[in-house]
Amino acid sequence: MDEIELPESVGVLRRILFEGFSLGNTDIVDDLCSPDLIEHQFGLDGRGTAALERVREAIRQVHEAMPDLTYDLEDWATRGSTGWARFYGRGTNTGPFFGPPSGKHVELTVIDVATVVDGKITEHWGVPDRFSLLQQTGVLRRLRPAGVPGEGTAGHTDSKP
Repeated sequence: MDEIELPESVGVLRRILFEGFSLGNTDIVDDLCSPDLIEHQFGLDGRGTAALERVREAIRQVHEAMPDLTYDLEDWATRGSTGWARFYGRGTNTGPFFGPPSGKHVELTVIDVATVVDGKITEHWGVPDRFSLLQQTGVLRRLRPAGVPGEGTAGHTDSKP
């Protein structure tokens, strides 16, 4: 996407992905999130201090699992102080992610919606494609019970590394 001046809400979402999740910078949470943050993302949901700590921990975990993760801002829209953004991420699973690292290249879509007031996220909804990450890293294959038909079972040869 060409460099254009982004609306405040989209710019803040871009920064938290690019500077937080890509670089592992947990200090960005204090810079970009209201102390009274209302977080709706599954697994991070909460308010205030608890929500802020969950976001910091998510940044740490994602960066540890995929330290080379990068994002592109693909699309965005705004209405008032609320921004919607779609990001495309790519990286390599070289750290723990629901088990040992797979070493696999991953690609995912993240959709974020945030209300931003005075440069701070006051309310956030995030939808990373976690199912895709679980599939690409092999976690779903490891979770499949023995004998369930699928890749690598029922007489088929699993030729994937």
